[in-house]
Amino acid sequence: MTDDTTLVILGASGDLTSRLLLPALGQLLIREPARRVRLLGAAIEDGDDDRWRDVVRTAFATVGAESAYDRVAATTYRRADITDPDDLRSLLMDAGDRPILYFAVPPAVTTRACDALAGIHVPAGTVLALEKPFGSDEASARALNRVLTGIVPEEQVFRIDHFLGRSTTLNLLGARFANRVLEPVWSADHVESVVIRYDETLGLEGRAGYYDRAGALVDMLQSHLLQVMAVLAMEPPSTLGERDMRDARCAVLRATRVWHDDPVAGSRRARYAAGTVQGTAVPDYVDEPGVDPARQTETLAEMTCEIRTARWAGVPFTLRSGKAIGARHTEIVVRFKPVRHLPTGFTGSADGSVLRFTLGPDEMSLELNINGPGDPLHLDRAALTARLGEGQLLAYGEVLSGILDGDAALAVRGDAAEESWRIVQPVLDAWRRGDVPLDEYPAGSGGPAAWPEL
Repeated sequence: MTDDTTLVILGASGDLTSRLLLPALGQLLIREPARRVRLLGAAIEDGDDDRWRDVVRTAFATVGAESAYDRVAATTYRRADITDPDDLRSLLMDAGDRPILYFAVPPAVTTRACDALAGIHVPAGTVLALEKPFGSDEASARALNRVLTGIVPEEQVFRIDHFLGRSTTLNLLGARFANRVLEPVWSADHVESVVIRYDETLGLEGRAGYYDRAGALVDMLQSHLLQVMAVLAMEPPSTLGERDMRDARCAVLRATRVWHDDPVAGSRRARYAAGTVQGTAVPDYVDEPGVDPARQTETLAEMTCEIRTARWAGVPFTLRSGKAIGARHTEIVVRFKPVRHLPTGFTGSADGSVLRFTLGPDEMSLELNINGPGDPLHLDRAALTARLGEGQLLAYGEVLSGILDGDAALAVRGDAAEESWRIVQPVLDAWRRGDVPLDEYPAGSGGPAAWPEL
């Protein structure tokens, strides 16, 4: 990266910019002193350079990166309607030969801005970075892909998924591919089930404008957890390079279907009612500001998939995410089958071993059956736990590092985005028809009482 790289943040006045992008950029510049970048903020709101520079300095200070401001080659602010071709043309004139356009705006605005961008000349080195969700269904994702690849080549499009942060992804791959004790048993011959779960204690947190139109299925399962599943289940790539990694992940998604092609039996949905989460009162979801009860938006979604390959056929992969849950669970749980034969004489349980990856902080534990104290024939359960390598950067710092380096290995490729929508579409259709009931759970609980535990 050189001084002629300009990071253009479209939506510079938004929460994503001040809370996530700018602090991550500051941390990245501190961690990697050789980096330099020009910064251009653009938004529809009135502003000026001095006010924008104060926003940048304040955001850098939140992660102790005040000195990183000196490594920004220049930073300016432009008032612009990014859906207007003339305003975009003017921005690009200020952005040099290698602009990185980061769309920190709602998905609908991103789509309109890309349509406008397609009608003007852009420098050959332009990079486009887009937040999720990518489109609103498979057809719209495909249409947006056509627009994007008409502007720049696919390798210059970064569809952002901060769940595929470098440290977390490489921790998963390192544990699997670098250990003979794990790699040979990573298949349906030995694995009974997989759960990928992201339950959080936070409620709506003022995000009704986006979340009430998306819901947990689109916000988390379609956008994030399917990508995590693809990393977990992919065939061993030849290298960790962009092409091999993205080919391997997309092959998993192409083979994925809702369990037994039955979206009614293979999915559940619910939304939270009033309750208390860790001592804080949470109102009923339908009473949150900006929520339209008629949308029937779910705040807890669960979907079971199958990957129709020789490696994984018959193994249920259950993806789940919910808001206002009593305890935070962010984990990947690989449950192995019990041993085929246990010699007569042992007592106690001999359930299958469980390998658990906890995300944030990243840890790995392996639950095993061992001889307990006292009676050597009685089997007890023990867990071997290890703290995995902690990334030096915030999740968005890892995202920005990949974008600035032009390394798209952990970005979502266009065909993968389309496949993710194809996978969830039968579930969305069943929910919209009312075939799957919208259950309810008190905020602060583990979910609906009638649902079986994972």
